[in-house]
Amino acid sequence: MKSKLIAGLLPAVLIVAACNSSSTKSSADTTRQDTTAKADTSKKATAFYIIQNKNKVKAVFTNYGGRIVSLFVPDKDGKLIDVVTGFKTVDEYRKSTEPYFGATIGRYGNRIAKGKFMLDGKQVNLTINNGPNTLHGGKAGFQDVVWDAKQVDDHTIQFTYLAKDMEGGFPGNLNVKVTYSLNDQNELHMDYEATTDKTTVCNLTNHAFFNLNGEGSGTILNHLVQIYADKYTPVDSTLIPTGKLEPVAGTPFDFNKPTTIGARINAQNEQLKDGKGYDHNFVLKGAAAGKLTHAATVIGDKSGVVMDVYTQEPGLQFYSGNFMQSKNTFKGGAKDDFRTAFAMETQHFPDSPNEPSFPTTTLKPGETYKTSSYYKFSVKK
Repeated sequence: MKSKLIAGLLPAVLIVAACNSSSTKSSADTTRQDTTAKADTSKKATAFYIIQNKNKVKAVFTNYGGRIVSLFVPDKDGKLIDVVTGFKTVDEYRKSTEPYFGATIGRYGNRIAKGKFMLDGKQVNLTINNGPNTLHGGKAGFQDVVWDAKQVDDHTIQFTYLAKDMEGGFPGNLNVKVTYSLNDQNELHMDYEATTDKTTVCNLTNHAFFNLNGEGSGTILNHLVQIYADKYTPVDSTLIPTGKLEPVAGTPFDFNKPTTIGARINAQNEQLKDGKGYDHNFVLKGAAAGKLTHAATVIGDKSGVVMDVYTQEPGLQFYSGNFMQSKNTFKGGAKDDFRTAFAMETQHFPDSPNEPSFPTTTLKPGETYKTSSYYKFSVKK
């Protein structure tokens, strides 16, 4: 049965359970009702869920936004550290000035220029929420909905949601299923599926914010990053791709060799100026439909934690925490200070509905959108 816990004590119980438990809990034991959350318009209850593997690696989720709340992995000393930033309560997620911490993103991850595009000869008009553009689904993004949750087993949680026709301006009733699973190779898998009853666009991802030295441990600028991409999509001043694929060679965007995030982030470069740092989509080497490719490797400079990113997607959005403003307080008490977390979002390219040369994001009735990505964790001693 689900256990109700006193408001404010829930996260402490979850964190202690994640750090100290050596036994495998049943799925019933790993669901915890959140009594601190405000009523949602959907009237669905919000809860926290734990999945784990035999190595004591654990992930905490909430069905509010289909979010990763915490992810405990061993560092070079064998100590479990939480490498995902997040909050103690659902109410804090609702009030956060940064709405995307850990969330499942949709119906369209990343930006769409001026919130409009042509589809089947008709203009689709979306809600605007990021300057002149639509970001991460606009004002009706998946980060703000309460998903239906099913704890499949001790290492698997499944979220489902029906995005209704014209929600956020997008056509079609979109049935979405996202399955997060944690295997004994310390891989956190993200499997996405969607179907529609009208032609629409779909681009799903997860927006976990990582600090591989541990949440609240300070800057991520000394993390080593390697991104397996020869090209990227440069952007205009509103962070919309120009439509070109530019070589990374000779630019601050060349991460083919391990390089710290901070090594060139302040270089005199128009793209870095427009993004206030890295907030760009990389065109992955060897990407092909249905093929898993190695997208990136990130290493925490203090912890030795290694995160390898694998995906079936053609792109990877690398975000260096440029808009973090110290306005929110994380689970451990630290503020979300400037560049204290990063994101590696596997995806199709931004603004693909307006760029015919980009891989298509169009989904038609009778088709199934299906894509997988995973984060693999290890240690460099």
